Amino acid sequence: MKYILLFLFSVTLSSTSAQINLLKKATEKANKLIKTEQPLSVSEVSKGLVEALIQGSKKSVQLASAKDGFNNNTLIRIPFPEDAKKMKSTLIKVGMKNQIKQFEKSINSAAELASKKALNILISAIKSMSINDAFAILNGNDNAATQYLKKQTSSDLHTGFQPIIKTAIAKVEVTKYWNPLVKRYNTIPLTKTVNPDLDEYITSKTIEGLFILIAQEEKNIRKNPKARVSDLLQKVFN
Repeated sequence: MKYILLFLFSVTLSSTSAQINLLKKATEKANKLIKTEQPLSVSEVSKGLVEALIQGSKKSVQLASAKDGFNNNTLIRIPFPEDAKKMKSTLIKVGMKNQIKQFEKSINSAAELASKKALNILISAIKSMSINDAFAILNGNDNAATQYLKKQTSSDLHTGFQPIIKTAIAKVEVTKYWNPLVKRYNTIPLTKTVNPDLDEYITSKTIEGLFILIAQEEKNIRKNPKARVSDLLQKVFN
């Protein structure tokens, strides 16, 4: 009888323990559900979008400023100036394909060099922006925050970035590769002299390339939970 009572007591304890564990798990799950169902505040959404854009900017600058970061990336590689396409095709016909290739590499090198200085400008622009329509951006397209940032800050970015581009152009000696092309082209009969603003062209294309990369990173954060490296990002983009 003694052994039977001990057995029944142990079974009761085991059953009670199992019930406690089940109750504990259910409570934890309920708490998680309650936590996730709490509505996001405008402040949380704004901070989450700012954090996502800063994270995307850091990654984008790292990619763009790497060796051949522009030149070897077909998405952002800067081509021969658009308003000088006829010049390019004409010079290729007269055997200057290699010189054109060297020039194109030089303008992409300038963009890569300048990109190293872009992060502070981008972060400053991101932190100073006002996101009144934060929820609209959050529920928008995969690149909605990037497009908003681009629209709100492009002018300031352009102004702050142009001196950096000028320095980069001088450092990689873009004009050393450009001037011989212009000189040779102008000696060809019936050609119209072209003189694109290289500073403006490279500045615009560099900023455009950085935003392309930032948009990619934003999409990654929205689609890939592993890219959400903080609790705030997990909550905002869940």
